[in-house]
Amino acid sequence: MFILLKEGTDTSQGIPQLVSNINACQVIAEAVRTTLGPRGMDKLMVDGRGKATISNDGATILKLLDVVHPAAKTLVDIARSQDAEVGDGTTSVTLLAAEFLKQLKSYVEEGLHPQTIIRSFRTATQLAVKKINEIAVSVKKYDKHISGLIYEEQRQLLEKCAATALNSKLIAGQKEFFSKMVVDAVMSLDELLSLKMIGIKKVQGGALEDSQMISGVAFKKTFSYAGFEMQPKRYDNPRIALLNVELELKAEKDNAEVRVKSVEEYQAIVDAEWNILYDKLEKIYQSGAKVVLSKLPIGDVATQFFADRDLFCAGRVQEEDMKRTMMACGGSIQTSVGALTDDVLGLCELFEEVQVGGERYNFFKGCPKAKTCTIILRGGAEQFTEETERSLHDAIMIVRRAIKSDSIVAGGGAIEMELSKYLRDYSRTIPGKQQLLIGAYAKALEIIPRQLCDNAGFDATNILNKLRAKHAQGGMWYGVDINNEDIADNYVACVWEPSIVRINALTAASEAACLILSVDETIKNPRSSMDGPPGGGRGRGRGRPHAH
Repeated sequence: MFILLKEGTDTSQGIPQLVSNINACQVIAEAVRTTLGPRGMDKLMVDGRGKATISNDGATILKLLDVVHPAAKTLVDIARSQDAEVGDGTTSVTLLAAEFLKQLKSYVEEGLHPQTIIRSFRTATQLAVKKINEIAVSVKKYDKHISGLIYEEQRQLLEKCAATALNSKLIAGQKEFFSKMVVDAVMSLDELLSLKMIGIKKVQGGALEDSQMISGVAFKKTFSYAGFEMQPKRYDNPRIALLNVELELKAEKDNAEVRVKSVEEYQAIVDAEWNILYDKLEKIYQSGAKVVLSKLPIGDVATQFFADRDLFCAGRVQEEDMKRTMMACGGSIQTSVGALTDDVLGLCELFEEVQVGGERYNFFKGCPKAKTCTIILRGGAEQFTEETERSLHDAIMIVRRAIKSDSIVAGGGAIEMELSKYLRDYSRTIPGKQQLLIGAYAKALEIIPRQLCDNAGFDATNILNKLRAKHAQGGMWYGVDINNEDIADNYVACVWEPSIVRINALTAASEAACLILSVDETIKNPRSSMDGPPGGGRGRGRGRPHAH
């Protein structure tokens, strides 16, 4: 044996390497396995600083697990890509990929060449996607101009999709309430459906049902100076000035030197400062704006000035809140007060400041351009409201997808069973090794309904047998019925999801499986992974190796 690489270099190759990679992926899947579906459990992750996160979202869990195994990282990546692309179905992706590998493990151990496996898997995925597109039920695209009827149909459909996404989350009990809210939120956006235009603010206290959606903008009251309480807190049809201007006396710039001979000269400088400030304030007042928002601080002099003239002002408003206000109320953000004409001022029907829980919020309602909305979440514990926010994010993404791609399939394991049956039938028509492999792919798809049963504590084998029989007789939308420990037509039961979710999940999972299969050797260079920067340590020449 020639030693070619530096000693300590870790290489493992061939079949044992493949098998060990497959095992690593099983471990990852075990971590999120039990979170699938309406009866799924949640995970509590505690990070290095002791911050606890409770979550049911596959992507969030995998992100927080600090995975070091190189092959297992692929699974984390596909969960993330599913989260970014579709928003929901992150747990399913991870499970599918791991199950694909599990089914193939025996073939790999027997020495079947990975490339053969990969080829069959690619074929199987293409067939599956084609099949989904064939059987997906397309939905009428809505157009606000045609008639209320189609709009209503579309709305109900979207609500069903949102409810399906929320089924497996902590807030499943309030899914009717939240799915309406989510659909309202997404419907109020423009064609681009940009996520940034839906603001989600969390306020502790209150019950979940106290959450509300404002079609317009809401943000937390900013830091205020003396005189703020004298300002009116409510306006009808105000003009809104959006500024990026500092309205306070500035301290002199760093070591600027002004030489003055007499008190009068000094007074003139001070007066000039005040005049500049008052000039700015007067211009804002003259412009007719009633609500002044600025990204930079608005000092106490300015606050008093506005209070005396019945204007409302808020300084240090966060940038995204400013942008959303601009989108909602029109106008544009000005960096000087010289040109406050009517066309750069925003408008809304009602501005008010309201107490929500322990915080005060500024609400802008009835915005003419309203292409944005804000959801204010209430709830007891902080982790709970955060998890609610993540769940709503999933639902919002799903609704966006359902609007963009207008076809849906039944969830609850129904589509997986149908694909499984289709591929199994197909595999019998082809000779050779491919038959076995496509059969394995078909078997792997059954993990989703099986896991749904396991999580709900049902007898999985029994229910899967019923499902296989039903699908063989042509009941193509039959899936697991969680409520009655039986099978049911999930299309009728309104467990729907956009077909793009499933397509994306299948392609991502099989890509990941192929990727892991095609690796047959890992080479770790010991230097880079062990020591810190050379010459570090405690003056002894080499540092202690970091314990990784």
